[in-house]
Parts: sequence; C-alpha cells; structure tokens
Amino acid sequence: MFKWHKLQWPVFGRPMRVATMSIGISVGLGPTLGNSQDMEIVMALPAPTLTFSSAFIAEDAGFYKKEGLKVSHRNIVGVGSVNAVIAGSADFTIGTGPVFLRAAAQGQRLLAFANVVDRPLVELVLRKDVAEAAGITPNMPLAERAKAMKGKTIGIQGVGSIVHAWQRLVAARGGLDVEKDVRIAPMDPPAMLPALQNKAIDGYATSLPFTTQAVVNGSAIMLASGVSDAPDLLPFNYCLVYTKPETCRDNREKCARVARAVAGATNFILDKPGEALELLRKRFDKMDPALLEAAWQVVSKAHARDIKVSVAGLENSQKVSLESKLLAAKDALTSFDGLYTDEFVR
Repeated sequence: MFKWHKLQWPVFGRPMRVATMSIGISVGLGPTLGNSQDMEIVMALPAPTLTFSSAFIAEDAGFYKKEGLKVSHRNIVGVGSVNAVIAGSADFTIGTGPVFLRAAAQGQRLLAFANVVDRPLVELVLRKDVAEAAGITPNMPLAERAKAMKGKTIGIQGVGSIVHAWQRLVAARGGLDVEKDVRIAPMDPPAMLPALQNKAIDGYATSLPFTTQAVVNGSAIMLASGVSDAPDLLPFNYCLVYTKPETCRDNREKCARVARAVAGATNFILDKPGEALELLRKRFDKMDPALLEAAWQVVSKAHARDIKVSVAGLENSQKVSLESKLLAAKDALTSFDGLYTDEFVR
C-alpha cells in the first residue's frame, strides 16, 4: 500500500520521508472610481476548503468585478502556491504565516499586505476505533490525546503546508518524535474521509469542512483543533494575501484593488454570514448542507475585522514552524521588516 519517497519542493523546502498511496479520487480601502480598464490576475489557492472563503466570496459576490479585476483562481496544493508566485506563474496567493515566513527564511522574501483570518483554521481528526482503543476521552489534555498518533498513519494535504505543520506540532506536544513516530500520507482533502473509512489511514489533518465531515458522520473524533486547542498561538496570520514585492512596487493599483476586494469579501462574511454561506453552497454542492453549515459557524467567525498583518501573528506563525521542526532555530527570522505593509488596508 505504501511506498517511501523523498519529496523536494521546487523552490523552497527540505526532503521529507512520507508514505504515498494510490487513492482515486491614497490607496487605502476607499471605493474604486472609474477603473479605466480591467486587470487580469492569477490567484493561487492551496486547497478547495472554507479557509479560502474570502477569495470565493470576492468572486461570487462581485467584489473582484467591482474593483475591475478579472481573477483566475488556481488550486495549487500547499507550498506549491507560494512557488507559483515566486516563479511568476501566479500574481498573488493566500496562505499561512508559517509557509510565508519559511520562504523568507530561505531567501524567498515576499510581501504580505492583508490577513483575513486571524486564528489557525486547521484540525486533526482520528478514526473513532483508533481513538477508542487509545482510551481517548473528551476532557483529556491535548498532550495526552496526541500520544495516540504514535505508530499511526495520518493523511495530510501538502508536505510543508500548515496542515503538515499542525500534524507535527500536535505530535510534538504529545512528546512524540515528529520524524519517526508518525507516518504521513499526502492526499487531497476530498479523498481523506474515504481513505479513513477504508482504514487506509488512521486519521487526517486539513481544514474545514472536511474535518467537520468526519466528526459529524461519526467516523472520527476531533483529536486537535487549532481554533480551540492552541490559545497560545493567537493571534495568528492564517490567511495572508501576498505577492512578490515588485508587484506592489511597480503596480500599486493592482495590489490596492486586490486588497479592497478581499476586504469587502471579508466584511461581507462577517456582516452577512448567511448570505455568504448560500453563495458557498454552490462550491461545496456535494457536501451535506447541514454539515457545511456546522463548519461555517466556526469558519465565518474566524475572519478578521481588522485585516492588517500583525507582528504578533507573524511571531506565532514562526513559532509553529519552529515547534513542528519545519524550521531550524538557526534559520529563524529575527526581524519581519520589509515582509509586510499596511499601505493598502488603511
């Protein structure tokens, strides 16, 4: 079933020992007046999950159009989205602070100008029979729950991604060896629940609604939720909007329009969560409506009213990379200067 490979991301990253498997499956925020022409941009998104609701709503509720933007969303798994921006095949991406900062630590310095979610919307579920065999109870501390992962295979979405980092951080908090005690199996989120139900994997880590799905239908228990099990990581830069520095330097209007569009979408989510959910249902039409609504209750509230990039959020983002051992202490950034701006969200 499993074959061991060394994986190396094309621009930044380090080799990882993983199990692969065959599973089918001014500027500011004022309104734009009189845009003389539409701007075409490519936005790379790491996964088709509710994490990227602001981008979906920006398109479906017309915020991109209002700003004179013709946006093409491309799903490029995990750190591949960052690599796409670095390589120039995408103009912008929305991604997490840990991945953003690890790229900077390895010499690929990008520019973040907004953060639309300020808490980690990532979760790890464990198959119910595995959890019962481990004697996990609802009131058990995270460190005790995490020990149940020893010797298990956990599905993740993207080596080097925040999902991978969360799986490793949880293992570390359980006193496990993050390199040796847990096997990982990279796969797309829609393939995770079938793999769990077939007992090809023992659990999986990703974002909502795919984790919600396994818990609600009784296939798994929530082993670790970034929203509730890691208060020490708040605030968090979970959905940074960023690009290459020269993009905003040479075409400030392009960055300003993107910032206004995602700000409008984020406010729409906070002010009209019900209407936003109705738009999102079309993108998640294969998922049970009640299940999607349950996930949306968590996700919608995680969006930030103030979308400025915070230093505290960057510090907590780097803390995740260090604790998960995806970033060596010697490579940690000592300053975030030049990596973010509030110019477009004032």
